[in-house]
Amino acid sequence: MHVNWNDVAEHVVAGGTITRDDARAILAVDDLEILELTAAAFRVRRHFFGTAVKLNYLVNAKSGACPEDCNYCSQSKISTADIEKYRLMSTDDIVAGARRAAQLKASTCCIVLSGRGPNRFEVDRVAEATRTIKEEFPDLRIFACMGLLRDDQAEALREAGVDRYNHNINTNADNYASICSTHTYDDRVDTVRTSARAGLSPCSGVIVGMGETAEDLVDMAFELRAIGAHSIPVNFLLPIEGTPLETAPQPMTPRDCLRTLALFRFVCPDAELRVSAGREPHLRTLQPMSLYIANALFIADYLTTEGQSPRLDWQTIEDLGFTIEPMGGGAGDASGEASERNAKRDRHHDWRHERREQRRAFVYAG
Repeated sequence: MHVNWNDVAEHVVAGGTITRDDARAILAVDDLEILELTAAAFRVRRHFFGTAVKLNYLVNAKSGACPEDCNYCSQSKISTADIEKYRLMSTDDIVAGARRAAQLKASTCCIVLSGRGPNRFEVDRVAEATRTIKEEFPDLRIFACMGLLRDDQAEALREAGVDRYNHNINTNADNYASICSTHTYDDRVDTVRTSARAGLSPCSGVIVGMGETAEDLVDMAFELRAIGAHSIPVNFLLPIEGTPLETAPQPMTPRDCLRTLALFRFVCPDAELRVSAGREPHLRTLQPMSLYIANALFIADYLTTEGQSPRLDWQTIEDLGFTIEPMGGGAGDASGEASERNAKRDRHHDWRHERREQRRAFVYAG
C-alpha cells in the first residue's frame, strides 16, 4: 500500500508521532519513492531546524588500548588494527583541538577518550580543558565522550561547562551481546540517563550495518526516543582491518542509508540528527541528499579513520542553499522562526524529561 509521506510529515510537524508500522514502512520504501520520502523528511527537518547544518569536530584525546571487546572498534582489546595509540592529551593539546574546530567553522567540539570509563584524573583533565576552551570560545559547545559514567563524574563535567555527553547504544538490546561481551546494553542506557540527570544534554546514536534486521533498526529508533536523546549520530559501519567486523556483514546502498536516516528523523523529529562515520563510502554521491534529512555532520576526520575535505562539505552546504550554523547559533534562518522553534524544542525536551523522571519515581516508589 502506497503511503503519502507528506501527510505523515504534516502529522509529525503538528506534534504527532509515528507508529512502529509507519517506521517499518519507511525502511521498506521502494527505490522509486526515495525522493518522496526524502522530501517529506526535509519538511520535518526544516520545521525543527531550518536549513542550517551544525558542524561537529572530533578531538581524539586518548586513543587505543581500550579494555572492552566491541567487535566494530579498532581501539578495542581484541583489535589488531594498525592505529595510533596514545595516553590522554595535555590540556594544551585538547584546547588546540578546539581551536581547530573553530577554524573549521564547527559550532561543537567533541572530546573523545577511549576506555571503559574515565578515572578521576581524566575527568579533571577534560574539565580543565573545557574551562579553558570556554574562556576563549564561550559559544563553542563542548561534547564529552568518555565511556560509562557515574553521577559524580557527570556533575563534575557539567560544572566545568561541558554541554553534552555522548554514549551510543550502537545497536538494539537483543543484538547487543553479539557485538560486545564486556559490558551490556543496559550499561550504555544507564550512562545516557546519568548524563541527563546531571543536566548534560544526552547524546546517543547507532552504528548501522552490523548485521541488524529492519526490526532491529526500528527498535533502536524507538529506544532513542524513549530515553530522550537530544542528539543522534547515525554511523554506517566502516569495516576496519584487524577487527572482527573487517568484512561487513550487511552491505548497504546509498538508498538504504537515506531510508535509515529518514526513520530516525520521523521517529525522533526534534532531535539533532547527525550523519556520522561511514557517510563517505556508503552514501557516496548521495551525500548531499542526506542533509535534507539530517541537520548535522562531523567535519574532517573521525577517531581512527579519515573523513573527506572540510572544503568539500562547506561547498556541499552552500550548493544546497543551506547555511553553516555558527557558534551559539539557532537553526539557521533569519526570520526569527528558527529561534522560536529552538525554544519550543527545548521546552518539549524539558517536558519529556520531567515526565520520564515522574514515571521513574513512581515505579521506584512502588
